[in-house]
Amino acid sequence: MKILALFISVAISVTSCSNGQNKKNNTQTASPETYAKTITASELKEMLYTYASGDFEGRKTGEPGQKKAIEFIKKHYVENGIASPIAEGDYFQEIPSSYFPNGIADSENVLAYIKGSEKPEEIIIISAHLDHVGVAKNGDVYNGADDDGSGTVAIIEMAEAFKAAEKAGDGPKRSILFLHVTGEELGLYGSRYYADVDPIFPLENTVANLNIDMIGRIDDKHQGGKNYLYLIGSDRLSTELHEVAEAVNNKYFNLEFDYTFNEDNDPNRFYYRSDHYNFAKHNIPVIFYFNGTHADYHKTTDTPDKINYEFLETRARLIFHTAWELANREERVKLD
Repeated sequence: MKILALFISVAISVTSCSNGQNKKNNTQTASPETYAKTITASELKEMLYTYASGDFEGRKTGEPGQKKAIEFIKKHYVENGIASPIAEGDYFQEIPSSYFPNGIADSENVLAYIKGSEKPEEIIIISAHLDHVGVAKNGDVYNGADDDGSGTVAIIEMAEAFKAAEKAGDGPKRSILFLHVTGEELGLYGSRYYADVDPIFPLENTVANLNIDMIGRIDDKHQGGKNYLYLIGSDRLSTELHEVAEAVNNKYFNLEFDYTFNEDNDPNRFYYRSDHYNFAKHNIPVIFYFNGTHADYHKTTDTPDKINYEFLETRARLIFHTAWELANREERVKLD
């Protein structure tokens, strides 16, 4: 999986990426570590205990709980002064019921962004799905704390970190789109709507998609081990993107990257089963970050008390660092 020659060159690029970053002044160069530290386990936990609570009724697409979810996400962007790319105060990309199957009501993606300081037309998308599967027949709520509450709150924290950098004069060179998609559990509908029907930013200007779907738990394979993530799709379209991900990890975190589900013959076919795929099919380089399935996957027992918040904090910081590198390097990662 690793291509050593490219890895060495990309590692050098990561080490020296400050050459492409904005400077606070003539002597000090921005460091992503300063802003990554604003992503904390305590804030992730506070948000997730609300977002994955019974009040949100399992966040089923088109249902009242999903409407609470989008208002929750919007509230955080408004409070932190992070703008919408659609229109001032309008964070919702509306998707009509006719787009969904089986009588699903109208639904919404939630979009926020930070405009790039030097190459604003080039976009890094960080995505996660905001929906889950609703309420069981017996009234129990499918809380979806890991799936995908973990990705949702991680993106909000990353957005706050990028905003803090912008306020300090260290904003990203390229624009960052924080994309919360609906309808994933129905079949990737929200991301498909954005990519196929109404891309707010032209797809040809989209540099990469970092997609987060379940990053708060530990699967059976990794119990008792060090922090890890499954990476899926990182080398499918851009070897350079894969090597950037590896170099960032080795420089800052040293998590175990597991590529089991990236194999072409993966029987789970996870590469095709989350929202990154709707960008990959348009030849946009992608990484799908995933902690693997567990006993509570798609059960009412996927609750926030079972999240490993220290692991979640580190994983979110890792993705933030990767987005930072992609946003600030001199050249966009190349397709090969």
